Amino acid sequence: MSYFETQDKTFSDYIIPVCDLEILADGLAWGEGPVWFGDNRALLFSDIPKDRMLKWDETSGQVSLFRSPSNFANGNTRDREGRLLTCEHGGRRVTRTEYDGSITVLADNFQGRRLNSPNDVVVTSDGAIWFTDPPYGILTDYEGHKAESELDGCHVFRLDPITGDLAIVADDFVKPNGLAFSADETALFVADSGRSHDQDAPHHIRKFQVNRNGTLSGGAIFTEIDPGVPDGLRIDERGNLWVAAGDGVHCYGQDGRLLGKILTGEVVANLCFGGAKRNRLFITGKSKLQSVYLNTIGIQRP
Repeated sequence: MSYFETQDKTFSDYIIPVCDLEILADGLAWGEGPVWFGDNRALLFSDIPKDRMLKWDETSGQVSLFRSPSNFANGNTRDREGRLLTCEHGGRRVTRTEYDGSITVLADNFQGRRLNSPNDVVVTSDGAIWFTDPPYGILTDYEGHKAESELDGCHVFRLDPITGDLAIVADDFVKPNGLAFSADETALFVADSGRSHDQDAPHHIRKFQVNRNGTLSGGAIFTEIDPGVPDGLRIDERGNLWVAAGDGVHCYGQDGRLLGKILTGEVVANLCFGGAKRNRLFITGKSKLQSVYLNTIGIQRP
């Protein structure tokens, strides 16, 4: 069975024909936020509705409970010191897990008003923390706690690593979701998954120019995603953008062309590169954690 759908002949360069799509875990309610810990040879990921975080161990191939309750954790990443950063729907905040296991709140409000439900997070080389804040965690009690938004919209935020100031860097999204920086950090890609609750709303990815002062400019549509909506994003060493979508993972070239797909058999929520050589793509979705080896390497961030 072929799990790959080629749209452009260059996509074959990234496929290893003998490598199958593997199911590493099943029985998830909505898998999210995969983050690779190479020093532990392990992947951490969230299962939002079940209010837990899980750990997949590369050595044993076993899945174990990492944290429960998780405050309805969604997106995860690591900071420049290797600590776990987590977007919590339940707490409506971004937190850092310290080396001793204690949790530090990094952001939970903007100018005194609670955040909606931080969704995905990345850290740049200067230590700044960038995250999206759609309303998914407050829409129902399924992925968080139903509540009214206290903000005037759904934004992309940047947390300054020196001053600790939180700033809105993009305020014209319906539901900002996954985000990823180019290797040189001069471009930021941000998904808008607005169509998840409105068929006439956006289902595209926008590309911004990153300015030296930490602001953004531009923001033109890079590509539209169909079927489904764009969710998590990752970039490989060749500048290709790998996108979580409604029928699997979509791969786009630097010019926005769809190169091909990895058909997973279910909606994909997020993804990350990992393994010893960062050539293993881990994929979280509606019910499963899956993986496949590719002939490309994910850029390390952090």
